Amino acid sequence: MKNQLKIVFQFIFFPPVTLLLLNIVFFSCSNNDANYLEFALKMAGDNKEELQKVLDYYHNDSLKLEAAKFLISNMPGHYSFKSNNIEDYYKIGDTILRSLLSPLQQRDTLLRISREQFSYLEYDTIQDLHIISADYLIRNINLAFDLWLTKSWANHLNFEEFCEYLLPYKCSELQSLDDWRDTLTYHFGDILSDMIPNDESYDSPFNAAVTLRREIHSRVKPLGVYAGSGYPFKSAYTMYRITYGQCTDYVRLAICTMRSLGIPVVYESTPQWGRYRAGHDWYTLLNDKGELLPSQWDISTDPGGAFFPYERIPKVYRYTYAINREIEKYLKTAKFKYPFDIFQKDVTDLYFATSDLSIPLTINKKKLVDCYAYLAVFNGHHTDWNILTYGEIIEGCAKFTKIGRNVLYIVLQYDENGWFPLSRPFILYKNGNVDYVEVNNKEFRSVTIRRKYHSNRNVVNMRRRVLYGVIEASNDFSFKNADTIFQITDLDYPDIIPISANVNTEYRFWRYLSPVGSFGSIAELRFFNDSTELNGTIISSVGKDDLDLASLAFDGDWLSNFETDQPDSNWVGMDFNKPVFVNGVRLVPRNDDNGIHPGDEYELLYWNDTCWVSRGKIIASDNNLKYDSIPKGALMWLRNYTRGWDERCFLIDENENVEWW
Repeated sequence: MKNQLKIVFQFIFFPPVTLLLLNIVFFSCSNNDANYLEFALKMAGDNKEELQKVLDYYHNDSLKLEAAKFLISNMPGHYSFKSNNIEDYYKIGDTILRSLLSPLQQRDTLLRISREQFSYLEYDTIQDLHIISADYLIRNINLAFDLWLTKSWANHLNFEEFCEYLLPYKCSELQSLDDWRDTLTYHFGDILSDMIPNDESYDSPFNAAVTLRREIHSRVKPLGVYAGSGYPFKSAYTMYRITYGQCTDYVRLAICTMRSLGIPVVYESTPQWGRYRAGHDWYTLLNDKGELLPSQWDISTDPGGAFFPYERIPKVYRYTYAINREIEKYLKTAKFKYPFDIFQKDVTDLYFATSDLSIPLTINKKKLVDCYAYLAVFNGHHTDWNILTYGEIIEGCAKFTKIGRNVLYIVLQYDENGWFPLSRPFILYKNGNVDYVEVNNKEFRSVTIRRKYHSNRNVVNMRRRVLYGVIEASNDFSFKNADTIFQITDLDYPDIIPISANVNTEYRFWRYLSPVGSFGSIAELRFFNDSTELNGTIISSVGKDDLDLASLAFDGDWLSNFETDQPDSNWVGMDFNKPVFVNGVRLVPRNDDNGIHPGDEYELLYWNDTCWVSRGKIIASDNNLKYDSIPKGALMWLRNYTRGWDERCFLIDENENVEWW
């Protein structure tokens, strides 16, 4: 059985706004760099007169005229909602956000309303060129200049930086063309107005950003809910009321608020972590020392702290108002076009060491369908590879620039049938060396697999809390003179711990006693007589007053935990009401449920130069899986079809050491 790459990607999905933008790019093929302003005015159609009014208004102010030209020249492709339907949604949203519903109830209510009453909104868009008024653009240009010239934390910007960090009349696509600067200044500006001047930090952009960030956080009290929600709030009077959201929502709030008060920040993002299925967004401050200070998270962290020191990041992009002319060129010339965002630029090399790559292709050049190749990382959530960037094919090699290190990549291309590989998977190591994954299809081995995902520090620390814990049994509820049945000295014990055959005494009370300093910390505890699970009355060191806590050790959920606020003398177990014989115990440490879960259905695949090859689906009977006939050196991927979504590809060396990618 083979899992072809093209099955995973049957087609390239273009969001509605991207499709419209592609039309603009195609239409503008005849324009050169000198005609961007002329092209924008032509694209404005009946609204050209409004844009011309702006240019005429500033004809005696050369710097503001340049700012106006910058905004108009880069306006093609920027969109807003077309009708007042979005305002109807925002009004409903504002009412719900002010209600007594919990944040989760608000999210779910607005998700339902979005689907049932406003499902068409994503198609109800129009270019800003066609609707923006001269008064609105002039007012925003003047406000931006006032901030630049009067705020001490903005006057270090040169004109180019000003155009990127403060000038734009909107901070994100589909943002309402409202008085967002005035609205957000009214709600949050007092904290900066009330700052007491001093000779050390008062004029600092960093001080202003930190002060404002903490004020926003204390008043908004964000609740991160990383799940489906309705249309995002992009009007000024709703975005500061949001009680739930993803990092994107709070980053947008931070950027809009900070820019409204003259603090120079930009929106930056990675499309995907190097070893995680999702991406991340944050805001970045341009300090008066010329430093770029990323926030790491959204409004929950100050800019300038340690930026994910343990994470592997393949690419960092900055969302811009200005059109990326290189991506515009790509969209004009590529035969099969991938919907890269034309309003972003690559800033990966501003964050950490990167490499420029020249990857030899493993495919005959006659089979190439385009002069472009695509660099992808493993995703592992419903898909295998996720596209990051493009590069040109030159003399049999795919060329890529500014690539993050310590990540596994593959080079792809696609045609009307889907994606196909142009290279073997390869690892770009920390020192810049490249190592290709070589599959030996002549030599095979057996592998034992215990997880489908790498273990972070927290997972490892939580699992280690059971080390030197003991299973005890007694016929005395106080467990005086209890017998130690088993002690955990190794974390690689089986799902059902076999109780030694010479322990044949029956006991009424059985328990797990956690080691000193472990806070109890287990996910599951079960007792068996052969294959029969024994049930009794839950007992615990927390007593009858908190049996709900003790019951978490018996609820079947490996992500709920028995854990107390006391480091020592914690135990949980069962009173079977009569002496019973136990010959097996399931003890699951606190975990992320990415270990092998008995009863779940799994499939192991390995990459065989051009596609994923399945070694079959099996139901796990223990907390590890054993597979035979795996080619040596193969890149593997374990899928769980029963639960969860975190899955990573991995290599296993001759010593059974697992390397996750």
